[in-house]
Amino acid sequence: MDARWRWTPTLRRRSRREWLSVGVVGGGLVAFVVLTYLAVVVGGGAVTDDTGTPSLGLSVLATALVALGFDPVLGRLERFTARVVQQGRPAPYDALRRFSAVVSADQPAEDLPLRMARLLAEGTGAEWAQVWVSVGGALVPTATWPPEAEQRLAATPGWDPGTRRLPVLHGGEELGLLVLRERPGAALTPVEQRLFATLAGQAGLVLRGAQLRGALDQRLAELSTREAELRESRVRLVDAQDAARRHLERDIHDGAQQHLVALAVNLRLAAALASSDPARAVALLDEQEEAAAGAVTALAQLARGIYPPLLEEQGLAAAIRAAVGDAAEVVADSGTRYPPAVEAAAYFCCLEAVQNATKHAGVARVRVELGGGPDELQLTVEDDGEGFDPTAAAPGTGLANMRDRVDAAGGTWELDTAPGRGTRVCAVLPARAAAGSPVGG
Repeated sequence: MDARWRWTPTLRRRSRREWLSVGVVGGGLVAFVVLTYLAVVVGGGAVTDDTGTPSLGLSVLATALVALGFDPVLGRLERFTARVVQQGRPAPYDALRRFSAVVSADQPAEDLPLRMARLLAEGTGAEWAQVWVSVGGALVPTATWPPEAEQRLAATPGWDPGTRRLPVLHGGEELGLLVLRERPGAALTPVEQRLFATLAGQAGLVLRGAQLRGALDQRLAELSTREAELRESRVRLVDAQDAARRHLERDIHDGAQQHLVALAVNLRLAAALASSDPARAVALLDEQEEAAAGAVTALAQLARGIYPPLLEEQGLAAAIRAAVGDAAEVVADSGTRYPPAVEAAAYFCCLEAVQNATKHAGVARVRVELGGGPDELQLTVEDDGEGFDPTAAAPGTGLANMRDRVDAAGGTWELDTAPGRGTRVCAVLPARAAAGSPVGG
């Protein structure tokens, strides 16, 4: 009861102030119309000595002057009442009129929520007002008036009992909220409550635009991040390809080239011995069969590092089984074939994951699963090793290579691991390879 009686004088005082504003504006307009009529019709008739019926021409002139001067006079009266009667803030009906003008005017769309918050705060005399917009399923404060209240509200989140909020709906969808904080001891009057509800009812289109802009900004940020990641991925791919070429050159020089050079020397020696010592030449030629087999084996190993022939001949499952041997169990749901770039990306990604598991994780079991359908290829490599914390571990080249290969093929890559529960790598590759995706290792 005490609270009610304490607030009642404030409510009555503010209501009288609002009625006084309406009276001043209405009375001023009536006085303007009457004075204009008297000055033009009566005064003009006296000048022309027309003491009979008022002149039709003078009546039309008076009406035109009233029509032309109505808006300027109304504006002056409203500014006067806002300054003197309303103590510097607009009356609620004036706030509604200004809101309609702001929405319909050629204003920057991104400024509308802030203008709405300002009109709401000034029209209701609230301590502060905010516009919240739903973006991505979460409510986000988009505008605050006065602006200096934003930092204070961020430092003390939450709404106290003096805070009022109304949902903003458009097409049956809740787009956000209008929120205001009443001044201590000055609750909203019924007129101000109606203003609050009316603004919430008319703000749907404004918040719809703000919601779309927020979603676009969010999407732009995601795309910018993705662009940076892809740019870094491309750089890593080029560096990895250069390193692979240097490694291949070393392998050729130290492996297959040595076999072939020795074979060529021995064949020339056998040719020189053919006439002088045929028996020794024959024995030397027999030894070259084993040397040639070694050269073929070395070349086959090099070929597997570039693009394994078995991958093209028998498919992904057969190539992975041949490459991992007993290091992993390979399970394939189907024998669907995919473009060479897609199969190559999956093949080398799988080898990298199995190699990481057997080298670093201390695993007892590694399982490779191949699945999907005609539209996409799904690859999963799972182990029961030690696992690790991906947020704390330094990024290794193995994980980066896997992610880059999948990105280059237009797919998605996911790592699921934690200390003590193993590691699971999943890759989903589209059936059509991305343009320019690498094929070889």
